[in-house]
Amino acid sequence: MTEIKAGQIVGRLSYDCDVLFRVHRIHGGEAELFGEEVRLVADAPLDDLTVIEEEDRKIRKREQKLQEESCYHLFRQERKLVREKTDYDITSGYTKKNAYFEVPGRVLHLDGDPLYLKKCTAVYDRLGVPVYGVHLPENEMAEQVASLVEMVRPDLLVITGHDAYTKSRGSKSELKAYRNSKNFADTVREARKVIPYKDHLMIFAGACQSHFQSILKSGANFASSPERVNIHALDPVYVVAKVSLTPYSEQLSMWDILKTTLSGEKGLGGLETIGSLRRGIPFYDNPNEEEEGNKNNHDILT
Repeated sequence: MTEIKAGQIVGRLSYDCDVLFRVHRIHGGEAELFGEEVRLVADAPLDDLTVIEEEDRKIRKREQKLQEESCYHLFRQERKLVREKTDYDITSGYTKKNAYFEVPGRVLHLDGDPLYLKKCTAVYDRLGVPVYGVHLPENEMAEQVASLVEMVRPDLLVITGHDAYTKSRGSKSELKAYRNSKNFADTVREARKVIPYKDHLMIFAGACQSHFQSILKSGANFASSPERVNIHALDPVYVVAKVSLTPYSEQLSMWDILKTTLSGEKGLGGLETIGSLRRGIPFYDNPNEEEEGNKNNHDILT
């Protein structure tokens, strides 16, 4: 039997290796596991784990990549339709096309997993969403979120990482039965002390199997997970990116937002909202400033 070590990609034999995990740490005869593609944390005895072979990992990675690319292209198609509508509304009566500029909503993304944070910021970049990313353990987020919101002044806030429901700790209605749902809810409440209005700071909070109701009641606009299912690592990105790139004069229903996510309504939910993108005139073309803007599209703190 192969020795299990921190950093290896493994599957749980008792679950037919349905989810790939990264071994975070080993304590005694158990390993703490972080989902490789889903925001799930789990504990498992070492004898229930098997190392996933490289070829199997490549096959699963290709399948996952196809799913992610499909979601990305759907999002881009939606974005293209919004731009075409904007071009028609803004430039009507003008001979020059694109006679306006856009300022997308800025995102502050707090993530309990540094690898997920890097993956998320790469997608923000592809979508053209400005982001300030910070890696923080989930139990430290509530202490630091107020100062980060004051410093970054974001339009949208993401509070995510890993979570899980554990049946032995209580029923699904009890917050104590969840690994990090209380931390997420507490962090939302602290952020709301700084900016209490939902339209001034739109908040997504939660991870896999999170206590959706408690997080939403704490002041979040969007949360996971209504049916206590796993959510994809990139779902928080697609939720807030949809808001960031929608004009503030337009209203979004949750169906508008969910159709470009990987998990859909079983894993994500929330309230109708308005977009946070603002348009302005006159448009001017400064290649140097554009290049500098691309370089500074995101910042990451770990």
